[in-house]
Amino acid sequence: MAYTTGQTWGALRKTWKAYRIAKVQNNSTDMKKYAERIRSLQAELGVAQASFPDLNLV
Repeated sequence: MAYTTGQTWGALRKTWKAYRIAKVQNNSTDMKKYAERIRSLQAELGVAQASFPDLNLV
């Protein structure tokens, strides 16, 4: 892991915020990008990964 656990949690929080903004703007390209990043950060932290069935990320 290149970052501390605290930095990774901070990145996860910001990525969720960006995902929600993209969802409100109905920007599916950005939604998919952020959803993939969320899952990656969650994997790094060892927590359960969120699923995004509308983006085919389960």
